[in-house]
Amino acid sequence: MKPIAACVVDASVGIKLFVNEPLSDVALSFFVSAADTPNVRRYVPDLFFVECANVLWKYVSRYGLRPQAAARYLADLHALRLAVIPTSALTQSALKIAMDLSISVYGAFYVATAELLNVPLITADKRLARRLADTKHHVLYLEELVI
Repeated sequence: MKPIAACVVDASVGIKLFVNEPLSDVALSFFVSAADTPNVRRYVPDLFFVECANVLWKYVSRYGLRPQAAARYLADLHALRLAVIPTSALTQSALKIAMDLSISVYGAFYVATAELLNVPLITADKRLARRLADTKHHVLYLEELVI
């Protein structure tokens, strides 16, 4: 997989590094392909870690993931080479995007971050990818990265 020079990554992609879901192998390849390339930038809004922590909590409470593993996975997410963008300046933009496209404000923060940086958004959220498909927003569904 050829690394994408710069992009925003949402929690649906990041969490797949640690929980076995469809496209987890693609997410791993996506991050590994960029690991040794110094000019590759992966951006996330700061709420990325909140969303990933929530998914890990669900795996602990519903699927038997051990709490120690969840804590380790969250620490490993923080250790990834991600450029974190504060969401505080994006609230108006995210709200407008959410209302215009009928998507969650959480998803809209990723879109707003990508728009701010003029880079594509990479998501494993098929519904979000479909909603953004015929808009001005550049989104790539994780499965599209498979060559």
